[in-house]
This record gives sequence, C-alpha cells and structure tokens, in this order.
Amino acid sequence: MICMKIIDGGATSAKGFAAAYTTAGIKYKTGRNDMAMLYSSLPCRSAGTFTTNVVKAAPVKWDKKVVTDGGDVHAVVINAGIANACTGEEGMRYCRETGEVVEKLLNVSADNVLVASTGVIGMQLPMDKICAGVEAMVPQLAEGREAGHLAAKAIMTTDTKEKEAAVTIEVGGVTVTIGGMCKGSGMIHPNMCTMLGFITTDACISKELLQKALSETVCDTYNMVSVDGDTSTNDTVLLLANGAAGNPEITTEGEEYTKFKEALYYVNETLAKKIAEDGEGATKLFTTKILNAATKEQAVIFAKSVITSSLTKAAIFGQDANWGRILCALGYSGESFDPDAVDLYIESENGKLQLVKGGFATDYSEEEATKILSASRVTAIADMKQGTACATAWGCDLTFDYVKINADYRS
Repeated sequence: MICMKIIDGGATSAKGFAAAYTTAGIKYKTGRNDMAMLYSSLPCRSAGTFTTNVVKAAPVKWDKKVVTDGGDVHAVVINAGIANACTGEEGMRYCRETGEVVEKLLNVSADNVLVASTGVIGMQLPMDKICAGVEAMVPQLAEGREAGHLAAKAIMTTDTKEKEAAVTIEVGGVTVTIGGMCKGSGMIHPNMCTMLGFITTDACISKELLQKALSETVCDTYNMVSVDGDTSTNDTVLLLANGAAGNPEITTEGEEYTKFKEALYYVNETLAKKIAEDGEGATKLFTTKILNAATKEQAVIFAKSVITSSLTKAAIFGQDANWGRILCALGYSGESFDPDAVDLYIESENGKLQLVKGGFATDYSEEEATKILSASRVTAIADMKQGTACATAWGCDLTFDYVKINADYRS
C-alpha cells in the first residue's frame, strides 16, 4: 500500500486549478445552477475514456479528438439539462462555438477546449444561454475548496448529492494532489462508464502514462458500477495534469508511476461508489463481491450479472434474503460453474450471515437476515470455489421512486 492522505477536496484541490458555476437557464426553470467550468492557467496534458455506446453525443466526439490530438488543454465547460446528443452537425458546431467563446475570453485555443453535457437527448443546446453562461463564469473563476464544491453541485441532474474526492501523495519528495468531481445517478451502466467525471492533478507525468493510468483504473472502478443497465450516450471521464506540483516528471512505469496510479484508483473508486449509492430512487448501496472465480474476466462477469439483476435489486430494497435470485443471476451470466459448490453470504454493518453452503440453503435466521439487509450499505458475497480470481461491483436497490423519476424525466 502507498502512503496516501485522503483530504477534503475535489476538482480544485490540485494546485493551479480554478472553477466557476452559473445559472444559465438551459432547461431548468427553478433558478438552479446548471453550468460549471474548470480552468488551469498552466497548460494541461489530457487523458480520457468515453462511452462505448454506438450513439455518441457531440461532446464525446469532440473531446475524443481533443484528447487524441494531444494539444495543451486549459479549460472544460460543462452543462446540465441538455445532453447535446443525437444533434448532428449542429451539435458539433455548438461544441466549437463554446470553445470559441472560451478562446475569446481566456486567449486559449478553441480546438483544445473540452466540453461536456448531460441531460435530455435530442434537444439542441440554446447557444445564447451557453455563451452567456461562459461569459458569466470566466470572471468568477476561483481556486479553493468552495469553488470546486459549488461546481460539483452545478453539474448535477437527478443526482441528490454532489460527488467529490481528493488525495495527496509524495512523488520524488514532492507533494502531489489528485482530486475530482463527477455526476451520475440514472442511465448508469458501465462500459466505459455512464457518467461525467473530471479528475485534475498537479502531477508532472507524460501524456502516455496519464492515459494508461486512467484507462487501467477505469476498468475496476467506473466500469464496475450499474444503476439501471442503461449505457448513456455521453459517458466521459477526463483527466487533466498541469505539472504545478513540480515533481520530477513521471515517464516510466516505476515506483512513482505505481504511486500515482494507486492514488488515482482510490479517487476513481470513491467517485464510482458515490454514483452507485446515489442511484435514482436508491435507498441502499448494493455491493457484490465474487471470490475464487476461475479468471478475473469471469469474476467481473459474475459480479456485473448480480449487480444488474432487477429481481435481486428489488429483493435488496425489500430486505428479503431471496438468495435464489443471486444464484439465478450467476447462472445466466454466460459463465460456467458448479452451482453445488457455491457459498453465498450477505453482510452489512449489522453483521454477516451465510445463506448458502455448497449450493444449498443453510439454516439461517430470516430475522437476522432482514436485520443485515436493513442497513444502508449491503454486500452480497459469492464464493465460486473455482480458482483465486476476485471482482467487486457496485449498484443500488430498485425502488418505486426509480420509476417515478424516469417516467417523466423530460418534464
């Protein structure tokens, strides 16, 4: 384990990063904040991971090009309310237009301004409001905890909580900070990840290793989250590094790179779990741990199959120890195993209980099971007895409120 300090922070915790927010009135009529901006006066190297949905929003296409082209990035502009997805060439033009406003105000290249949108699919952005929002935010750009916190709140849609995390580590004798913010509550299913995430660091690290660290940590963090099985058109995680810490540049996969990657993993895992816990209508964070699978790939498939099972999620909501639903979800995962060898457990702050031993029910107490499942964080553990591989996935219970929220999302 690396020596890592968890701090109260977010996207402005790293040196040189500022944030701003505003009420642009893009969709919401309640006067809520709906735009945010991140900025570094120092040039940033960028990395990104994006949705695998064939239907990709204009900001995803724009950001992939910016990250791939490798130019210096200074700013990210984010809006909530309208996704700018399925908007054709007009939607792409709006990404450029947003960049051009930033270019005019901050004297940075429009081609290297990152943009991100979340909200309703199929609607065109009201560019008069977007441009006015950028113009309002630039003079308010500020470093410090409060600015980052309010920016994290401004990008929420159906989220009920802002989502932030930050840590510090020592790299080459220098303190390096990694912090971030994300949003995500519904339309959450991994592959890359179904959310918007913005990670910043003052580390000096090569662009190649920055991308490698992000891509590798996404696999076991955001990609292991599911709320409802729906993969969005706008999934984006961006990682910016401005080098302000002044550490010796990380250019090889040695000890310092490992430190950086593990710290980044912690930030991403923390944010991923916050998304799962804040799933639309959720009352519980539901974790599935797979033990002793034949391969890592198999363990991942098992974990995702359980975490996405509507029947299992409903049982968790009802505090019903219906272990047959878990075993069933493992069975239709597409992976082979011996059902008569599996052990199943449930666990929470209220205790741990074995429900199944060797494929058959134990003589467990339903009262004790209900007590365990009444906690706000519940874990199902499946020991597959096939090998040594493990995987963990995070989701939430399925409640009445999920249907209510999504039945009238556009209104």
